[in-house]
Amino acid sequence: MEIPSNFHIGTVKSLTGNENKTNELSTDDFLQIMAATVKMPSMPGEDGGGGGGETDYLTQLAQFNMMDQLTNISEKMNSSLLMNQQQQAFSLLGKDVKVTDGSDLVNGVVEKVRFDQGYATVQVNGKDFYLNDILEASNQA
Repeated sequence: MEIPSNFHIGTVKSLTGNENKTNELSTDDFLQIMAATVKMPSMPGEDGGGGGGETDYLTQLAQFNMMDQLTNISEKMNSSLLMNQQQQAFSLLGKDVKVTDGSDLVNGVVEKVRFDQGYATVQVNGKDFYLNDILEASNQA
């Protein structure tokens, strides 16, 4: 397999010349490597071209693409979940809530909404609580 002279381990440019965010292998890179491997002459005692049947490459490519798509879906779902949580927190402003503080129950009004590393917290009686600490919420009486 002939590797371009400008390609070095640790480079951030892909084999096709496109820049990657990290040292990740792009689909284009995978296809270039696969094509170069198929062109390699087989060694004595091996079947077919250089290193695996065509179905092996197709299976690997399908797995590679599926992993890439699952990563994208996971990132989008995470982002959507955080936005949904933020909207829920804002909707609690001014509401009476009952929250758990360890073994104690605290009653009060949601005074503020804050975000701690992307996760929403609500302030009740001057103390911050995560949304999963809220046991009950109602309109002020």
